[in-house]
Amino acid sequence: MIHIRSEEDIAHMRSVCRLAAETMEEAGKEIKPGVTTREIEEKTRGFIEQHGAKAAFLGYNGFPGAICVSVNEEVVHGIPGDRVLREGDLVKLDIGTYLNGFYGDMARSYPVGKISAEAEALVKTTREAFFKGVGKAVAGNRVGDIGHAIQAYAELHGYSVVRDLVGHGIGRHLHEDPQVPNFGHQGSGQMLKPGMILAIEPMVNMGDWAVEVLDNDWTFITADRKLSAHYENTCVIRDGYAEILTLMDEER
Repeated sequence: MIHIRSEEDIAHMRSVCRLAAETMEEAGKEIKPGVTTREIEEKTRGFIEQHGAKAAFLGYNGFPGAICVSVNEEVVHGIPGDRVLREGDLVKLDIGTYLNGFYGDMARSYPVGKISAEAEALVKTTREAFFKGVGKAVAGNRVGDIGHAIQAYAELHGYSVVRDLVGHGIGRHLHEDPQVPNFGHQGSGQMLKPGMILAIEPMVNMGDWAVEVLDNDWTFITADRKLSAHYENTCVIRDGYAEILTLMDEER
């Protein structure tokens, strides 16, 4: 079922998404060589709970972490643990927040110290691919217009987009209809209407789009073990534009 949210609901979404963005800002400060992914998770969870909210991913379908911390070839759903970040790593943070009955969801890719020029280019293109997609996330377009724009931009720069994982609707549930693939055809899929809220999240691989799942049954990695980047925002569909709810202050 696809929900059309009222302005009152959207006001709640702004609050929970604002907290997600503030949490991401705090989490990003923790990324440096020598830090474990668990340390980042613990500080992030503490920040969320200090604001009267819950870490949305903790326990979701049995996920054991409060956030996802994915490193290098890990695409998404990295489980925080004893892994120590090293100079040159590429880290993806995926943060979900739950407050007053609504969810926020966002992801960013961060360098650990100095990363390669190739990794920097991947991160930049992934972010830009999101904005190509969100430019099509307007009332009257279709879900396929978003995916087509993301895919076309990523492939233009020599990358691939993951097919097995997609964006999604979000609101009173973390994952709602419709699915929002990062690939597709113009004019295909669900019609976009004002008040729909989508989590648009390009996952862009340096090599092939194929992925595998680790033995922990959660973490997706690139099948060719090349780098992957991730950029996600929660967005409201409007007439003529999309309202992005999870931008950080430094991105505004």
